[in-house]
Amino acid sequence: MSILIFFDGIRSSTAILCRQRTNVFVALARTLQHLKHEAATMMKKIEQLEASKRKLLGENLGNCSIEELQQLEQQLERSVSIIRARKMQVYKQQIEQLKEKGRALAAENAMLSEKRAGSNEERGGVVGSAEISEISDVETELFIGPPETRNKRPPSRNEM
Repeated sequence: MSILIFFDGIRSSTAILCRQRTNVFVALARTLQHLKHEAATMMKKIEQLEASKRKLLGENLGNCSIEELQQLEQQLERSVSIIRARKMQVYKQQIEQLKEKGRALAAENAMLSEKRAGSNEERGGVVGSAEISEISDVETELFIGPPETRNKRPPSRNEM
């Protein structure tokens, strides 16, 4: 009798395991079906988005109605307006950064000018105008020909 009870226990355990396995398979089949449906929905959405993108790029407009074309035009105008506003915002930010940089450079220039003036006073005064003209005296005449003719200056207009 105990063997029968043992086999009955095994039979009932087996039946429970079979039902559980069946429930798992049913759940997996439902999940798989749900995922297939979700994938199909996403593929349709992707196709719609790609078609919309092509229309926004001006492609495949031959079968569009006048209403669709007007909606596309309005959407593009809104997009261009948003893009221009952002561009102006970036320009303004860059202008402010450049103004700040200009102010910093002007302050640095003023500081360096003060430092230079202070060092000139320590050396005994400001550089004279004769010294400046001597330093900045640059030859600006144009010479054409071999180098040996450069030493010979052509007569100036006053000498002619």
